[in-house]
Amino acid sequence: MIGEPTPPDPAGYWLREAAAIDHGGPCPALNGDADADVLVVGGGYTGMWTAYFLTERDPATRVALLEQNVCGGGPSGRNGGFVTGWWDELPTLVARYGEAEALAACRALSRSIKAIGEWCARYDLDAWFRHAGYLDVSTCQAQDGQWEDSVEFARRLGARDEYIPLPAAAVAARCRSPVFRGGALMRDGATVQPARLARGLRRVLLERGVRIYEGTPVLRFRAGPPVVAITPGGLVRADSAVLAPGAWGARWPGLGRSLAIWGSYIVITEPAPDRLADIGWTRGECITDSRTSVHYFRTTPDGRIAFGGGGGRAAWGARITAEYWSDRTSIKRAEGGFRRMFPSFHGVRLEDAWGGPIDVAGRHLPYFRTLAPGNIHVGLGYSGNGVGPSHLGGQILAALVSGIEDEVTTLPIVNREPARFPPEPLRSIGARLVREAVVRKERREEEGLRVPPLTGLVARLPRRFGYDLGPE
Repeated sequence: MIGEPTPPDPAGYWLREAAAIDHGGPCPALNGDADADVLVVGGGYTGMWTAYFLTERDPATRVALLEQNVCGGGPSGRNGGFVTGWWDELPTLVARYGEAEALAACRALSRSIKAIGEWCARYDLDAWFRHAGYLDVSTCQAQDGQWEDSVEFARRLGARDEYIPLPAAAVAARCRSPVFRGGALMRDGATVQPARLARGLRRVLLERGVRIYEGTPVLRFRAGPPVVAITPGGLVRADSAVLAPGAWGARWPGLGRSLAIWGSYIVITEPAPDRLADIGWTRGECITDSRTSVHYFRTTPDGRIAFGGGGGRAAWGARITAEYWSDRTSIKRAEGGFRRMFPSFHGVRLEDAWGGPIDVAGRHLPYFRTLAPGNIHVGLGYSGNGVGPSHLGGQILAALVSGIEDEVTTLPIVNREPARFPPEPLRSIGARLVREAVVRKERREEEGLRVPPLTGLVARLPRRFGYDLGPE
């Protein structure tokens, strides 16, 4: 079995809020056999944007989309809602691909960030899109200056205004916290309500005639041609296929060793707009600290803070089990980070908490590829930053399906060999050991304590083995 139905899980605030305003048309499970020009596997952002751009290129294209749960029910509807660029990834991009290709990738993602806002306006979708910038801050001495190499590369490549350093006073002018130090501001930074965006995409696809089958896991898949996806209720035949399974791709033959899976979890406060005004966080910037197991936080239109932490556990055997939807230890870590950074919110209730798995690539960037025999195309590995890149990925995959070479299919994230992780059980053992070492290292740094040498060594192992993951 390739795909397994996701176990019942707490929806979380984003998904419940979005469903309350957009019940959406019915998308019953596949019952019988179907034919299509293009089969899309996965109803997250990547799969839905691909379907959208396919119908944008040719409205007559027959697209069938299979989703094991509900569209947007996975990471696409659960993430922090950050729509941010790759300017902070410039050192990795330049080292891997050179300056010209690195700059082209950053510019392409910048266009996608702007286009998402325009798309919401075009389809009258209130997804809370707000383009207010992205702030990366230090919250302890060990994090100071983590952005400096990226800032320097942006300056060298003629993009000085895209990523600029900020002294502590300038950070405090945007958001005051007793632990904030210096930082850097990325112009390419927006926020959305991610589940609203997912529901809006689903609505537009249905209006365009895309056949969406929810509650329909893929049990077996044959490459063909034609490609054939076998589900519990029938099969779909298509000329070509796009595989966009997200974290579940770690269980697909041929894809699994390019992904590691771990969890990310969010807590959200009750509305407290007066408290936000007191700390000056009123412009809507999305913010992260400079940890590897990053804390990420943003505000909502009604004055809440949604605060997440990427310190969740790594998966055993790439299996996404029920613990990924209710990992209390990781949720407590997120709550602890929130209380440390925003002590002035003492007494403000945390109204909800949720989380889920993310697909992590060895290059810390997504990749898009065409697989043999040439009619199967995949997009994976967003590593926790997928809202903006999935829009770009949808364009790439639609162009690959159409056999078109253009400015997006020649980007360095297209048809390059992804980094491979070790086979199981080494992948799972290594991921767990490294992940816990990173969390312990960064917690001790925040507390001003000495990091044991062995902990620091294990945390840095991915870099030593050539992956673009973990601390330097």
